[in-house]
Amino acid sequence: MKTIGVAFIGTGFMCTTHVEALRRTGMTHVVGVLGSSLEKSKSTAEKLGIPKAYGSYEEVLADPDVQSVHIGTPNRWHFEMAKRALVAGKHVICEKPLAMTSEESRELVALAKKYSKQATGVNYNIRFYPLCQEAKERVHRGDFGNVFHITGSYVQDWLLKETDYNWRVKSSEGGDLRAISDIGTHWLDLISFISGMEVEAVCADLKIVHPTRQKPVGEVETFQSKSQQAIKTESVEVTTEDFGSVMLRFKGGARGVMHVSQVTAGRKNCLSFELAGAKQSMSWNSERPNELWIGHRETANEMLLKDPSLLSDFARRSADYPGGHNEGYGDTFKQCFRAFYRSIQQGTFGPDNGYATFEDGHREIVLCEAILKSSQEDRWVAVES
Repeated sequence: MKTIGVAFIGTGFMCTTHVEALRRTGMTHVVGVLGSSLEKSKSTAEKLGIPKAYGSYEEVLADPDVQSVHIGTPNRWHFEMAKRALVAGKHVICEKPLAMTSEESRELVALAKKYSKQATGVNYNIRFYPLCQEAKERVHRGDFGNVFHITGSYVQDWLLKETDYNWRVKSSEGGDLRAISDIGTHWLDLISFISGMEVEAVCADLKIVHPTRQKPVGEVETFQSKSQQAIKTESVEVTTEDFGSVMLRFKGGARGVMHVSQVTAGRKNCLSFELAGAKQSMSWNSERPNELWIGHRETANEMLLKDPSLLSDFARRSADYPGGHNEGYGDTFKQCFRAFYRSIQQGTFGPDNGYATFEDGHREIVLCEAILKSSQEDRWVAVES
C-alpha cells in the first residue's frame, strides 16, 4: 500500500525517536520537520536525512505531501497545533499531555469526532511493550480474577539537582503539574489500559524539592542538563512538583497507589506496577521490560520471558523478535505507530486499535486536574466523568 507522508513538529529528542520509529514501520515516509526556527529545522533535517525543513507551521499544513502530523513541541502548543492540523485535513499524533487544560482537550475530542475521517492519537507508547500487551490480555480473559489493588511508580533522576533545568519545569510551558503530567500520566494510562478500570477519585500529595532552579543562559535539551556545563545561569522560581504520591479509587471498588519522582538518584527512567487479583498477581518493571512476574498462592511463581511463541495472539502483534531477543523503548514507538497507521489504512479508527485516542488523552488531563486540586485542598477529590 502507498506509504503515508508525515511531518514532525519539534526538534528535541522526541523528534529523533519518532523519525526512527516511523521509518521502521514500513508504512510511512518522513516528509519534513519544523523547529522553533528555520535554522533548527534545517539542522535537524540534515542530521536525520529528512527532505524538507519548514520555516512555519503554515508551510507544514499547506504541504500536500503531508497527510499526518506528529506534534512534539512544549505542551502549551499542543492544543493549537492539533486543532489546526485537524482543520487542515491531517491525521494527528500528539505527545502527552494532549493539552494544557481539560477545556482544551475536551474541544479536541469534539473536533476528532467532527473530523472523523482523520485518525487522532496520543503517544502513550508504554502500552506497546509486548508484556504490557500480554498483561492486558490476561486480565481481560480473567486469569487474575477480580482486581483488588494496583500499586506502582514512575521515577527518574534527571532533575535531581537544582542546577538541572529544562523547559518542563516552567508552568507556562508545561502546565501547573510536571512530574504527574509528564510521567505520571504514562503510568495512569498504562494501568487503565491493562486493567480496563477507570479512576473515580484521588487523594494526592505533591512536593517541590527545588523551589528555585538555576537556568542556563540558553535552553537545554531534555535529559541533557546533567551532562552540560553551563557557563552562566540565572535563578528561576519553580512552581511545579518534583515528586508526587497519589491514592486512587477505581470504579468497581479496587484501590491503587502511585508515586512519581524526577529526583530519585540512579533511576534513569523506571516505570513499575504490581497488580493484585483474587487468583493471581503480577508485576512489571520497564528497566527489565522483557520479564513479567506472575505470583501464585498454591503453586510456584512464574517469570514469563518475552517470547512470541508464549504470548497471546493479542500481545504477539507487538513482538517482532523471537524469544531471547529483547525489545525495548524504541520498539514501543514503532508498534504504536504501526497500530495508528494500520487503522488509517483500514479506515477503522478508535480504541479497538490499541493506541491511545484523544479521549484517552482528555481523561488523563481530567485526572491531572483532580490530582492538583486534591493536593491544593488536602482532600479526596472525585474525578469528573
